[in-house]
Amino acid sequence: MKRLLSVLGLFGLLTLLSGQGVPGISNSLFGGGSACVATGATLTTTATRNIYVFNSSGTFRCVTAVTANVLVVAGGGGGGASQGGGGGAGDYCANSSFAIAAGSYTVTVGAGGAGDTTGNGGGGGSASSFSTISATNGGGGGGGTTNRSGFTGGSGGGGSGPNPGSAAGTGSCLHFAGGAGAASVTGGGGGAGAVGASGVASTSCGNGGVGVANSITGSSVFYAGGGGGGCSGALPAGSGGSGGGGNGATGSAAGTAGTANTGGGGGGGGFSGTGGNGGNGGSGVVIVSIPR
Repeated sequence: MKRLLSVLGLFGLLTLLSGQGVPGISNSLFGGGSACVATGATLTTTATRNIYVFNSSGTFRCVTAVTANVLVVAGGGGGGASQGGGGGAGDYCANSSFAIAAGSYTVTVGAGGAGDTTGNGGGGGSASSFSTISATNGGGGGGGTTNRSGFTGGSGGGGSGPNPGSAAGTGSCLHFAGGAGAASVTGGGGGAGAVGASGVASTSCGNGGVGVANSITGSSVFYAGGGGGGCSGALPAGSGGSGGGGNGATGSAAGTAGTANTGGGGGGGGFSGTGGNGGNGGSGVVIVSIPR
């Protein structure tokens, strides 16, 4: 009897490690017959795919080589305060046929940048990475007092006020620059799909650049939109770009935060006697989809 149990135990271990599963037992660790296992991820299964969504950092391990569909988005930049520019989106990196060798991998999901509270510009987000794919953090939006051109990043932050500058996008994947500021107005943060719009002097603040749609989860979702610029007085603020970009604010209101796990930039704060804070950038995401 002991010998039979030992043989069955060895058979179960070998079949688990081979990714075939143990008959009659749910192979939840490996996603129901998958050759890979993840910690820190949410697993969704379809008839043909196992989809691992990392909303925070974790690990991913495969016992055999697989070809995966992978999306890596960095954290978005925070919006500027006191008539602040919109935060730039996190870098957007997608590869629908990414080769993963057998082994263990660290998955890093970048946090969103802090919204500006002093008028000195929004904070940059944090980078996200998986295997050899690295997405650069989004740049913070320009502040109403200093650093008015915003900060470079995966996508650049929008400029603030009469300074005509804006920040470039410096990511290695899909990224764009922020929009420029002008008199009493600001630019939107750059998105993964388009530059942030520049403000129109004494008229309106710029919208955040649009992000990019991806159907890796089975539904089309936009990621990495830029934050809208914040405006003085009653001038209309910029809207956040599709993909989690936060809206800019008017008056002394605070900008809206970028949406979590989209890499969207934060909206810029407004100004009317007192300055509104910038919105925080949205955190990034890593998604890995493999065949079942």
